Parts: sequence; structure tokens; C-alpha cells
Amino acid sequence: MKFSTAIFSARGARRAARGEFHPRPQPQASSLLSAFTLIEIMVAVMVFSMVIAAVYSTWALVMRAAQVGQDAAAQAQRQRVVLRAIGDALMGVESFQASQQYYWFKLGNGDEPFLSFVAHLPDSYARNGKFVGAAGGRDASTRRVTFSLAAGADGEKDLILRQSPILIEDSDEQKDEEKYPLVLAKNVKTFSIEWWGTNELNHAEWNTEWDDNMTNTIPAMLRVRLVLGASAAGSSAPEFAATRIYTVPSQMMPASVQRGGAGGPGGGNRSLFAPK
Repeated sequence: MKFSTAIFSARGARRAARGEFHPRPQPQASSLLSAFTLIEIMVAVMVFSMVIAAVYSTWALVMRAAQVGQDAAAQAQRQRVVLRAIGDALMGVESFQASQQYYWFKLGNGDEPFLSFVAHLPDSYARNGKFVGAAGGRDASTRRVTFSLAAGADGEKDLILRQSPILIEDSDEQKDEEKYPLVLAKNVKTFSIEWWGTNELNHAEWNTEWDDNMTNTIPAMLRVRLVLGASAAGSSAPEFAATRIYTVPSQMMPASVQRGGAGGPGGGNRSLFAPK
């Protein structure tokens, strides 16, 4: 054993003399510890910030799209409510030639558009309980309805509905309707009414002008155009436009029929609703 050790020692001495001996490096304590450099930390923070920004942008886009969709749905619903209210009223329109002071039909366009007529309204019509059964059981199913634009609280135009019982002037219901009309739609951009009839050349066409001398006339058809803006201030929802054509199933009752001069003895054709 001693001889082998001496041989190895001698060999090591000769290798060291020739410069071939390289002592084995001893591990340092500092090389055993691993850590991130400042540049690596900054890169990691930057990547994390980019991921957070992308997630937030996607979330904001989804929320904005959802809000626009809700506004569009609200606009469509408001449009249906308005057009349904006009259509239900036109289905029961009434006019009597001998009582035009109560049953006149009138419309207008321009800066202050409106549509006003008398109709026998269904039980499901808006605020029907206010007029039917009120004031000691009085039945006011037949009443005047007026659709018009009025200034809203935020400066926009609102489409409102006023109702009033006929043959009763200055009633409590009428005063209440004048003060508190029913708002059908807010932020109305356009409300126009056209009627189908003959012009001065006796040509049938859509007309926008209504002559006050025609208050005893019920047009055969009406075309209503409605454009609604966003329901909320600052909303990015687009404007919602719709046009509806109504065929009016009534015509004016002549005075001779109303007073009993036609339809048999006693005026057998005293109907409040005169279908064509």
C-alpha cells in the first residue's frame, strides 16, 4: 500500500513538473446560490403588465358590447310600445259628421307633430282604469287620444300620450292628463305622420299637410315614421328607425244616418263604429 502511494505521488510530481497537473477546483459557496437579475425582473413585470392590459381591454369591450345590446333592445321595445298604442287606437277610431266639435280628426307635422282623434279603446289600453269605472262608474271607453312631442327633462323630445273623455269638458281626468301625460318614448328624433288621399290633381298619394277643413275626414291609411335615439345619455347605441302603415277600418258616419234619416225608421244604423 505504501509503495502504491509513493508511485502515485511520484507520478503527480512529474505531471506537475510538466505542467499537466490541474488541481480540481473547489466549489465556491456563492455559486451554489441562484437568483434573478434586475433585467429579468423588469422583463417579467413588463410581460405581466401586458397580459393584465389585454385582459382588461377584452373585459371592457365585452361590457361595452353588452351595454349597446341592452340599449338596442330597449329601443326596439319602446318602438313596439309606441306603434302598438297608435295601432290599437286607430282600430277603434270614430267620427260623426253631425258632432264634429267632439269627433274631429287632425294631424300635423313639422316642429310640433301630433295626431289626435276619438276612438273606442279596448280594455287593455294604457290608463284605461282611470277612465272606465271612475267617477261613480262612468264608462269613458270612447275618448280622445293625442300623440305629440314634448320637451323632456334632459332637453330631448319625448313622445307623450294624452287622453280625455269626450262630451265632458274640464274633467278631473282631463286636467290630470294635461299635467301628467303618459310618456311612451324618450329621446325621439323623428315623429312624422302621412295620410293617404287625393291631392289637388285628384291623384292618390301620401300627404303630410292636413287642412283644417278636413277635420270630418278619416283617411284610408296612415303612415307613421318613428326614429328613437339612445335611451341613456352617452350611450353608443345607434338610432332606431321604424315605419308602420295602418289601414283605418272606419269612416265618418254621415249626419243623415246619425240623426235617423237613413237606415229605416228611427235610424236603424246608429252604430258608433262604421266599418268600410
